[in-house]
Amino acid sequence: MERERRAAADAVLLRAGLVALTLTSAVSAYRAAAAGDAGSTAFVAASYSTLLLLFRRLRAYERLPPPAGDADADDERRARLRLEVWALCTLLTVMFAWKVAAAMPSWPVAAAVWAMAALTTAGGCVALFHHRP
Repeated sequence: MERERRAAADAVLLRAGLVALTLTSAVSAYRAAAAGDAGSTAFVAASYSTLLLLFRRLRAYERLPPPAGDADADDERRARLRLEVWALCTLLTVMFAWKVAAAMPSWPVAAAVWAMAALTTAGGCVALFHHRP
């Protein structure tokens, strides 16, 4: 009983988050387009699309059954989904680092932004591919 209530609450939060993401992305894209900034409009559209795809891949990964002791067909799918999740996270990290670094006042600060992005990407690689729970 408690599990079903929690699942229903999680579904409501998920939908609310997706609605908020969609609305804020739409407003950002509208403002950028109204200002004639095609680059920012494309950035908003690309980041929104990438986030939706990331959420879809994460959901597919969550729905896989727990790993069995033997190698099975789900192991191959699990590995592919981990790779897709890492690639999408890396893409988002690079996109946001690009925007943030461009707004930095000096090159050392921009270099620090890129260094943090590289460390985040490397940490994600280690966590997803080299660390087994």
